[in-house]
Amino acid sequence: MTDRPSATTSSPASSPAEQEVADLCRDLLRIDTSNYGDGSGPGERAAAEHVMGLLHEVGLDPELVESEPGRSTVVVRVEGDPAGTADRGALMVHGHLDVVPADAADWQVDPFSGEERDGCLWGRGAVDMKNMDAMMLAVLRDLARSGRRPPRDLVFAFFADEEAGGVLGSHWLVDHRRDLIDGVTEAVSEVGGYSVTVDDRHGDPVRLYLLQTAEKGIAWLRLVAHGRAGHGSQINTDNAITRLASAVSRIGAHRWPIELTPTVRQFLEGVADLTGVELDPARPDDVLDRLGSIARFVGATVQDTANPTLLRSGYKHNVIPQTAEAFLDCRYLPGHEDELLRTVRELAGDGVDVEVHHRDISLETTFDGALVDAMVAALQSEDDGARVLPYCLSGGTDNKALSRAGIRGFGFAPLRLPAELDFAAMFHGVDERVPLDALRFGTRVLDRFLRTC
Repeated sequence: MTDRPSATTSSPASSPAEQEVADLCRDLLRIDTSNYGDGSGPGERAAAEHVMGLLHEVGLDPELVESEPGRSTVVVRVEGDPAGTADRGALMVHGHLDVVPADAADWQVDPFSGEERDGCLWGRGAVDMKNMDAMMLAVLRDLARSGRRPPRDLVFAFFADEEAGGVLGSHWLVDHRRDLIDGVTEAVSEVGGYSVTVDDRHGDPVRLYLLQTAEKGIAWLRLVAHGRAGHGSQINTDNAITRLASAVSRIGAHRWPIELTPTVRQFLEGVADLTGVELDPARPDDVLDRLGSIARFVGATVQDTANPTLLRSGYKHNVIPQTAEAFLDCRYLPGHEDELLRTVRELAGDGVDVEVHHRDISLETTFDGALVDAMVAALQSEDDGARVLPYCLSGGTDNKALSRAGIRGFGFAPLRLPAELDFAAMFHGVDERVPLDALRFGTRVLDRFLRTC
């Protein structure tokens, strides 16, 4: 039995892209681009200007566009080899520059220090998703310096506002500057192409790379409970907070039915075949349990979810307020949006209004075609033991907005990760970090992919 999966050892000598990717990532991590979702954050302007400088330095001509002051997106197009572009569209490679906020008191390091420790770069965005931004920049800069022509036109985008649904980033670009993505037919971005290690039916560890072909839909809801205001010392049988608490409790405790979409079923069947565990579609836990910590990430894609995330009410200790509100983060499977909203309204009950604060579509494409073949080949060229399976993301990406322009999107931010690293838990978590070796591996894979896509 081997201790861990073997990796290809015949990688070429370190390229300029590999040599600079860690520094590029570190510099991005040190720029605070926290997105609070209410317009109060620093915005992406400083990071966007930094990206512009890096691209101008190698002779590229990027464009910086803003939906609002400080909410900045950078786009640059690289022309492909004329011999190979006649019969297919451009490929978009995109990332986002914003990050979710971080409370420094919870972290082992300053979340905006870009500190190197234990072979990793630490900081908010190291996982989501300045690691991919750095790999994109490294490969793009190397491409420009070498003068190579890719096999098709490439459009690189560094978006604003993804962490608040992309309204001021990718959605704005599709609505107002579609000329920048003219001719794009396919796209790759975050939350796919990374490895998880599982034991096969013989007990030997195998690396699985999860290529994202589907995303759940988003419904961010606001509940408003109504009641009778009054003095805190009095009996009040029409208390808005009590009514809201009951509604939130019912929603939070609701058991949503299990349903396997085509992507999720294909993924679970692949894991079942590898591990020798029988898949029961009505009870997939036996297969999910073989995935270790990633089971939480994947397990959220077998059903709809509705999680209370914020509660607000009252203004004084001895005053019963007239209203109380809660916010829900709901994610639904393809085709389930109406059913989810109907269920939430039923669970909320009388006296509680359910309002849609933000919504976005679900996505699902197939695990086939020349682009998928190129992604799989690029991974296996750098890791000869790699197994690649499609999976569904429980969250969302800017591919949702791009789909409105007819663009087929995938999650492909390649990383070969240590088996013991709980990578999925660091999305929006504390002590976010990415191994330096994984960054270099991802840069090689992304470069090889863009040479053959």
